[in-house]
Amino acid sequence: MQDNMMKDTNRSGFVKKLLKNNVTLILGVLILMIVVASVFSPHFLTLFNLQSLMRDLAFIGMIAVAQSLLLLIGELDLSVGKTATLSGVFGGLLMTTLHVNPFLSFFLALISGAILGAINGMLVSGLRLNAMVTTIGMQSLYGGITLVITKGKAITNIPEEIFFLGKGSLGPIPIPFIFMIVVLICILYFTQRTRTGRYIYAIGNSKEASKLMGIRVNRIRVLLYSIVGFISALAGMLYVARLGSAQAAIGNSWPMNSIAAGVIGGVALTGGVGTPFGALIGAAIICVISNVIVLFGVNVYWQEAVSGLVVVVAIALPSLLKIIRERKMIKK
Repeated sequence: MQDNMMKDTNRSGFVKKLLKNNVTLILGVLILMIVVASVFSPHFLTLFNLQSLMRDLAFIGMIAVAQSLLLLIGELDLSVGKTATLSGVFGGLLMTTLHVNPFLSFFLALISGAILGAINGMLVSGLRLNAMVTTIGMQSLYGGITLVITKGKAITNIPEEIFFLGKGSLGPIPIPFIFMIVVLICILYFTQRTRTGRYIYAIGNSKEASKLMGIRVNRIRVLLYSIVGFISALAGMLYVARLGSAQAAIGNSWPMNSIAAGVIGGVALTGGVGTPFGALIGAAIICVISNVIVLFGVNVYWQEAVSGLVVVVAIALPSLLKIIRERKMIKK
């Protein structure tokens, strides 16, 4: 009898922990959205639509997971889209103009993304600049360099050897989606299983206290910006492989969507709270919303408006919940 009571208590405690877990709640919202979309649209669960959804999620998911690293230390990078674009153009030029091996060009483009990210990190940490303002400026700089190089035209004649990276599938699973899963696993291991990962959460809670503990805060910040740049370049090059060309418009919506995905997934803008997995779930919610808009025949121009609304709601929701909790405390 006593054993049964203990089991019931443990079970109820486990359920309460699940309900309090932001990631569990957000995952429940995602599942509910998928069920509703499946009921109201017979096309949602078709193989073609699911593959399209996974391919779209792959890009914003990668960027969201990367962006979550910076959100965890209370910073962000608004230049991720233009980093992806410039790295993609650089890789495209290596392949088409300099006739460098396509796969070597792909790798060098990733290194260029890491360098661009490192520049952001050194500016923010070394000169003690505001991350948002700095990366807005770098976004314009990288975008301007891209336009100067391309003159606003797409770089075509990308070698077909790399097309499978963007267009191909492994069975029913798109190759970019597999890249996203690999990125997620690596970032989760980095944040949850390494000493540097533990330091990230400490820095997010208090940079000054972390410095007093002997943590090399600025070095870790530069490292994180470099990782974000590397992953942005990866997404950019996979998109080049998907389109068969390098274009200046790649990744325009990635900065805001990646931040919104992180916030929706429970990553606090102030730092120290959340996980990259939560950011991926947030990205999935954004992609499902966009997919449903298309399936339901809503005017395509509404997609940007809905995306903007999702960003505002995602950023405002934590503040609203905090205000509600404070009012309840006052009433008590």
